[in-house]
Amino acid sequence: MTAMMQRWEMDGIGPERLVLKEAPRPEAGPGEVLVKVAAVSLNYRDKLVVESGMGLSLAFPFTPGSDLAGTVQAVGQGATRFAAGDRVISTFAPGWIDAAPLGNARVPPYRTLGGVYPGVLSQYVAFPEDWFVRAPETLSDAEASTLPCAGLTAWFALVERGRVQAGETVLIEGTGGVGLFGLQIAKAHGARTIVVSGSAEKLARAKALGADIGIDRSAEDWVEAVYRASDDTGADHILELVGGAHLGKAVQAAAVGGRIYQIGVIDGFEVSAPAGPLMLKGVTIQGIGVGHRRALEDLVAAVDRTGLKPVIDRTYALADLPDALRHLDRGAFGKIVIDLT
Repeated sequence: MTAMMQRWEMDGIGPERLVLKEAPRPEAGPGEVLVKVAAVSLNYRDKLVVESGMGLSLAFPFTPGSDLAGTVQAVGQGATRFAAGDRVISTFAPGWIDAAPLGNARVPPYRTLGGVYPGVLSQYVAFPEDWFVRAPETLSDAEASTLPCAGLTAWFALVERGRVQAGETVLIEGTGGVGLFGLQIAKAHGARTIVVSGSAEKLARAKALGADIGIDRSAEDWVEAVYRASDDTGADHILELVGGAHLGKAVQAAAVGGRIYQIGVIDGFEVSAPAGPLMLKGVTIQGIGVGHRRALEDLVAAVDRTGLKPVIDRTYALADLPDALRHLDRGAFGKIVIDLT
């Protein structure tokens, strides 16, 4: 008799097309591992894929979601990286092991789980073994599931690309998953941190996590506040999590020789900035498309070494995915996780 499982499926674009269905449980083929999924962390990008497809060639029925933590149940022929019982997390961009991302000038790399590849909002998945890394020993499954996209994005920006140093100033726009990971990673490297948010309550919580300065953008001009807080020096590193014309604000707030990591698209995919300060200050704008597997393994090692703990706003049951997506739309302090145990 065929073993069955539950997974979320869409037969077309739009949240109204999401249905929790029973499906046959997959088996581990050659080079694959079968993973029992314990937790899935949601990203804003998941909401965009569900709502619009983001222009991706989705194969229907489509299962969304990219970030899982779980346990290997079975190993297919020829697979050697893991054994049954190993705890693992997914990689956001399968096949991107190290160095430059896959793709070319005409077709930028964006072959990810929950996009071109199947998603992970499923009780079991069977994927190639190269699509996983070992989970941190110091984190629960829910916490570990937050690393593949949000955690790695912040790490890839500040550490892999930015080489953040002690004493530098890191500006973080927002208190979502990437923002709070950025705050904790920056503090772990001895940097001074400034968090910008439109919520005084979230700023207070960010300070409790170690933020040195909190700026309420709803109460004052946050660029001017950055100038005051830095004696007009500006920020050496900026996690730009908004997109659109907001990039211009980041350019104004950047230090001479500062680095801006363009990550967010909440205000749109078309970004703009004033050319004068961009050129005169020699600002570097670095696009960040999450990161490769080797950097994720580095992050896992750093988590176990430093005791970093991801911030989870709320955990939802698998059947409550629509409520979790609405929470994501309202804005979360940290991450939203789906519990599949």
